[in-house]
Amino acid sequence: MGMTMTQKILARSAGLDQVEAGQLIEGRLDLVLGNDITTPVAITEFNKAGLSSVFDKDKIAIVLDHSTPCKDIKSAQLCAACREFAKEHSITHFYDVGQMGIEHALVPEKGLAAPGEVIIGADSHTCTYGALGAFSTGVGSTDMAAGMATGLAWFKVPSAIKVELTGRLGPHISGKDVILHLIGMIGVDGALYQSLEFVGDGVASLEMDDRFTICNMAIEAGAKNGIFPVDDRTVDYLKGRVSRAWRVFEADSDAKYTQEITIDLSALRPTVAFPHLPSNIKSVDEAAGKPIQQVVIGSCTNGRLKDLREAAAILKGRKVADWVRCIVIPATQQVYLDAMAEGLVADFINAGAVVSTPTCGPCLGGHMGVLSDGEWAISTTNRNFVGRMGPTSSMIILASPAVAAASAVTGVVTDPASI
Repeated sequence: MGMTMTQKILARSAGLDQVEAGQLIEGRLDLVLGNDITTPVAITEFNKAGLSSVFDKDKIAIVLDHSTPCKDIKSAQLCAACREFAKEHSITHFYDVGQMGIEHALVPEKGLAAPGEVIIGADSHTCTYGALGAFSTGVGSTDMAAGMATGLAWFKVPSAIKVELTGRLGPHISGKDVILHLIGMIGVDGALYQSLEFVGDGVASLEMDDRFTICNMAIEAGAKNGIFPVDDRTVDYLKGRVSRAWRVFEADSDAKYTQEITIDLSALRPTVAFPHLPSNIKSVDEAAGKPIQQVVIGSCTNGRLKDLREAAAILKGRKVADWVRCIVIPATQQVYLDAMAEGLVADFINAGAVVSTPTCGPCLGGHMGVLSDGEWAISTTNRNFVGRMGPTSSMIILASPAVAAASAVTGVVTDPASI
């Protein structure tokens, strides 16, 4: 029986020749990830279970990114617990203020994810690393604790949906438009506990940053993971980042899929998602003219260098509209440095935007951009649930960096091609 990419990776992890959808397996882990919100809970469970050592100090990553630099006493206490644990167990990949970035941009940047690997993280957007041909998925903090101690995790092998991409993206269209379009097609539970496997001749035209964005939001369709095949772009990205051996897995020709979807990249229009679900999509033409009070450009979804370049290309020489707040958040320190070197930070500041240190802050309504009552934001983040960025009366429109930047200039939802 043929297997998908994900099924082959899980079979390798479990030491099996064959697995099938629905099968329960115990897999060996290549990386266990946590952040400043979820790791303290895992530490509590780790200690409660009487555990005293980690399975491999080099295969655990702890990134302080959600509430850092610490916004209040509670966040400071959570970060202190992470520091103490990391010191006690000599965790190699511990990233604090000054070294950290938004975890799902930092992990691939640092070479901590590679093709064929199995990665769990106590954060739902851990599925990002499927862009590199890895199986990566979010878990709870208890699973993180067990993973840190044993290097093992239980999985139910997912079935898969094949998403065939054809053509090439047009101007001002990016991976964010692709994944919003797909979520709009199948719904927020359309891929529930399934693997979204992206294939087709259109894959080669997608930059790595687009693939990271697409896999990052696989969870917004309910997917267990998203995954791309490894190609020349992937290999180029890995050069200089990953020195250990890695393995490429390709789906069998007779692999079974529950559904097959085709998306013509060349036919896509800029796409946004209105409150309160990522599936509530509209073309920018339908949404144009909606007033907004805040713009956020960043996050684990869209804070990479390509994203900032696209936003800066629109903001350069223009001004953020009166009564609109525009917050730009480079996803990592390296992205920040690269953006400065290219003059992008100056473009943002000259346009009237504020540039923040890397943080998840506004995405979860934590800090650095919480909304007030009844305010509307257009954001390049991944979720627009009720109360996600502030009070329950606030509203979030999800969009690409290009649409967000254009909207910052006009003060209303705007097609970037129109300015």
